[in-house]
Amino acid sequence: MSADALGVGLPLLLLLGDRDQPHPLECAFVAAAGWLAVRAARRRYAADVLGEHRSALPVLGDWLVLLGVLAMLRTAFGEIARPSLALAGLAAGPVLTLAARKATHRHLIADRRSAQAVRRVLVAGEPNAVDEVVEHLAARTDHAYVVVGVVPVGNARLECGVPVAARLDGVDPHDRSEDAAAVLRSAAAQHAELVLVAPGPRLSAARLKRLSWALYDAGLPLAVLPGLVDVAVRRVQLDAPAGLTVLHIAPPITRGLQVGLKSALDRAGAALGLLLLAPLFGLVALAIKSTSPGPVFHRQTRYGQDSTPFTMWKFRTMVVDAEARKAELERDGANENDGLMFKMRRDPRVTRVGRLLRRCSLDELPQLVNVVRGEMSLVGPRPPLPDEVARYDDVELRRLAVKPGITGLWQVSGRSDLSWDETVALDLQYVDNWSFTGDVDVMARTLRAVVDGRGAY
Repeated sequence: MSADALGVGLPLLLLLGDRDQPHPLECAFVAAAGWLAVRAARRRYAADVLGEHRSALPVLGDWLVLLGVLAMLRTAFGEIARPSLALAGLAAGPVLTLAARKATHRHLIADRRSAQAVRRVLVAGEPNAVDEVVEHLAARTDHAYVVVGVVPVGNARLECGVPVAARLDGVDPHDRSEDAAAVLRSAAAQHAELVLVAPGPRLSAARLKRLSWALYDAGLPLAVLPGLVDVAVRRVQLDAPAGLTVLHIAPPITRGLQVGLKSALDRAGAALGLLLLAPLFGLVALAIKSTSPGPVFHRQTRYGQDSTPFTMWKFRTMVVDAEARKAELERDGANENDGLMFKMRRDPRVTRVGRLLRRCSLDELPQLVNVVRGEMSLVGPRPPLPDEVARYDDVELRRLAVKPGITGLWQVSGRSDLSWDETVALDLQYVDNWSFTGDVDVMARTLRAVVDGRGAY
């Protein structure tokens, strides 16, 4: 909150004071207080929200609300300061707020990796569902849930390894208070702060409703799993026809304004990039040509949207006979990727200059030509090779439902260090949940990933 207040108030105070505007201190105080009030009213400081999200769109929305509030105050109290100066002074506010949010998010993730800033969760439900939930939560450390105990229905053996705090009767009991007593006793023993329920055939709606009453009366929060995975919250809408709680899942965005904005941003951004980076292209071409024999560019057939083949361009980072040597390396078991892609941390085919280009992701820059031609996007899944696509199953083929990208979730999440299953999961998450603002966020995070260089080989 202090960063938000200073980010709005201090620049405005300095600018208005420097330009001899009336009441600079009072204006700065009102603007800072208004910024805090707007963000507090929109729950930006709530414990379950603070540090969780890094998107710039909510901050921009808050800033526009602040401008509206200040405009009304200015109208009510008359001429105070020149609007252009006030707007310039306020412009630093959302930028500093975003910087503070990113720092808070990084600190929060670091805390969670050391089991801090988390909620102790008791998971109850069908044994198979309980095992799946515990495994899914344990696979990542960027969320707030740590499972401290489980309460399965029936006597089936669990594989998750989490302590079984109690068991519910496999048959719906006549006296459902037995369920509540077992769950509440387990929650108290494990110091659980939340009960997460995975409903199933033996945990009926009526049984769950009775359990929820007991948890509410005891002051213990309840969460229910709908059985959905990797569906963005913005795609989910609640409804209650005839008292039934129904989740409406919006389909992925395939047409409309956001698709048009994405296409326009892709082509305009790629064309501008080619123009601005022309001198860098020349330097890279000179370095490649002077250090290894062969062409400057490497052309390769890749598959794009709807399995359409196209020629992808890259700066050459390998020796000229790299494709011929790939089969030999695969026979020798040199592939370090556990899936369909071929990856080696120390690939002998990569040239000295090529290693540097890959480390800085400069080898990908010629793909801006593919973006201008409409074959690729700035953000999207990586375009696969034909022999990879030939071995895809129906799940992996869904990666080709959108245009491939120069960067994407794979690059900002570890690149070649990711397993094949992790790569596919990230690509499918993008295909189903992409948005224009999400693309902007990925491009901003790409800059950090390129500087970091993790997984680039």
